[in-house]
Amino acid sequence: MEKATFAAGNFWGVEAVFRQLKGVTATCVGYMGGTSESPTYEEVCSDTTGHAEAVEVLYDPSQVSYDELLEAFWQLHDPTTLNRQGSDVGSQYRSAIFYHSPSQNEAAQTSRAFLQQTTKYLNRPIVTQICPAATFYRAEEYHQQYLEKRGHKALQLV
Repeated sequence: MEKATFAAGNFWGVEAVFRQLKGVTATCVGYMGGTSESPTYEEVCSDTTGHAEAVEVLYDPSQVSYDELLEAFWQLHDPTTLNRQGSDVGSQYRSAIFYHSPSQNEAAQTSRAFLQQTTKYLNRPIVTQICPAATFYRAEEYHQQYLEKRGHKALQLV
């Protein structure tokens, strides 16, 4: 198993999308990229800790590649909005890829550069951060598989 970590707005929907992918064996929502230790949801939502709402994805690379995870990441949010996804505003909702290896960094950089040259984003700068994975703080239990627990369907990728 390998690990990937993404931030793309509210972590409930992001987690639900990754859980649908064949080869993803587990997901966990939490916080990454900030300065405080063991932040709570309320602290992260105050937009003072510097953490992003993130999803840690464990996957089997023989069934799903990191490049395929990146494709899903780019599809499920707008990477051109700084510190915002839809009506959610604040740095905790930023777009970020937290890489766990040099090869993940290279793949993320390459995919972002390629996407930036597409017609869709040619005149809209992609603001997605690509940075080394830091300590991942697991979110409170009631956030884990939040949409599934409430019978909501996740966004379907095309």
